[in-house]
Amino acid sequence: MALLQVLDGGPSAGLESVGSLLKRTHPHLHVSKHKLRQAQGVELVRLKRAQGGQTLGFSSRPFVLCGLPVRRPPANQLLFERRNGRFVLQLTGHPDYGVPFGQDRIVPIFLATLAVQQKSQVIRFRSASEMLDRFGMHKGGKEYRRLIGAFERIFGATMFFGTDTQKPGAKVVHRSRFNFLREATIWYNRDENQPALSDAFENVIVLSDEFYQEIVEHPIPTDMDAVRVLSSAPAILDLFMWLSYRCFAAKGEELVPMFGPRGLAAQLGNVEYARPRRFREKLEEWLRAIHGMWPECPARISADGSALIVNRAAAVARAS
Repeated sequence: MALLQVLDGGPSAGLESVGSLLKRTHPHLHVSKHKLRQAQGVELVRLKRAQGGQTLGFSSRPFVLCGLPVRRPPANQLLFERRNGRFVLQLTGHPDYGVPFGQDRIVPIFLATLAVQQKSQVIRFRSASEMLDRFGMHKGGKEYRRLIGAFERIFGATMFFGTDTQKPGAKVVHRSRFNFLREATIWYNRDENQPALSDAFENVIVLSDEFYQEIVEHPIPTDMDAVRVLSSAPAILDLFMWLSYRCFAAKGEELVPMFGPRGLAAQLGNVEYARPRRFREKLEEWLRAIHGMWPECPARISADGSALIVNRAAAVARAS
């Protein structure tokens, strides 16, 4: 009836789009463009997985085992720490830029992927829009400024990553403190369609020796299409990356405590969900999103809610 009323309004009234009509008359049925893009992205992830044609990307071990902050920390908080069993990650932010957070986590994924693909510590890419394209982000001044801010926070941060390994008769302690990047030249152009004028105008990033060595020795494969869908949901992205690694490394069914010094809550960057009930609720929500893209993911919450149960599985069907 509402549609007929719009059409009966005469030429001067104009035509109302179906999306606008649904939003006005049946708001509970309205699907935003963002939700529609997400649904299409999830469908693509499942299709490419079923066909064995996943787009392969890579991440680095520190950020899979210990997530970055999900939200921006207070301006005066420049130290962030996460622990995962024998691993510890500490990030010290630059006083002018702060600690990396939120969508900044896609920058190390992008850099690790290019480092593996290009087999080089010196990474080159033609334009910033290439990175925005890869992660399904809009192109425009706001997104470019956000991207530049992410690079500034990543470039300015110092990372401390350590492991403790107990061997017969001795305890082996490995510690490393380093910056992510040694040097970066990033060109900003308001016209995203403007090609690089020459090789001299390429974006060039030189990874630090330690960060590049970490990537080379421990490249962790991931599904880039799934990362693209989850790039605006850092908490779910962290869990997806963690499960990709944890399920691949599992020797069988294993229980990961939910809380405590070695618990899942302490490993992810979700400090705002520290209350047990709230964290379980969010974890159930995140797992539903992950199962939507990775139906075979064997992760589930234990009956008593005290642990996450994982089993051996591969998020990347063909990591080649």
